[in-house]
Amino acid sequence: MFKGKRIWGVAVVAVLGLVILLGAAAYITKTYTVRTVYVEGNVHYTEEEIKAIVMDGPLGDNSIYLSLKYKNRGIEGIPFVDVMDVDVLSPDTIKIIVYEKKLTGCVRYLDTYVYFDRDGYVVESSGVRTVGVPQIMGLQFDHIVKGEILPVEDRDIFNSILDITKLLQKYSLAPDRIYFNGSGETSLYFGDVRVALGNDPATLEDKLMLLSKFLDEIGGKKGTLQMQTYDEDSGKYTFKPE
Repeated sequence: MFKGKRIWGVAVVAVLGLVILLGAAAYITKTYTVRTVYVEGNVHYTEEEIKAIVMDGPLGDNSIYLSLKYKNRGIEGIPFVDVMDVDVLSPDTIKIIVYEKKLTGCVRYLDTYVYFDRDGYVVESSGVRTVGVPQIMGLQFDHIVKGEILPVEDRDIFNSILDITKLLQKYSLAPDRIYFNGSGETSLYFGDVRVALGNDPATLEDKLMLLSKFLDEIGGKKGTLQMQTYDEDSGKYTFKPE
């Protein structure tokens, strides 16, 4: 009889323990299920793509699990991304911070866009063009290796590319393409408009400072804006329509 009571007592304790565990699991699931996700720092990937990467797999929507999974460890091995950090702001809210690789420009090679950094090192390649990264044209090379410098003859060209891309960002200009010819002259392409800047680095910023205004004046016309010999004193320039 005592043995039967002992078994019954153990069963009751086991059931109570199971109920408590199920209750705790239900509470955690309800309370710590991620309902709000903030994403910042992403350019190459959309917010939905970032969420899918971070919250992949079982319990990927549980903030406790995510806080443990990414504690002192970011997400690596994603193309175009150096690292991603996950901050748990509240039981149902997380923030994903994306630190993308610094891309200065890209070149077209074998039907692929090849992206490089400020020093000319090849960072990534993709069949998709990344918004905000200018395509550089006029560079001559016969092969490309990821992690190595683009094998161009004049490596000083990367300084020129960095200088002009910094100025373009400064003045909120986003050309489709930047072309460098063999004489050191630079052209920018905005849709059907070609902007010929010449080869004088000393006047480059002055020209780009005014370029947005000139493009507005040109409107939807097709042609070449000749700023090689732009007269800054008179404010005149030449536009040759096509």
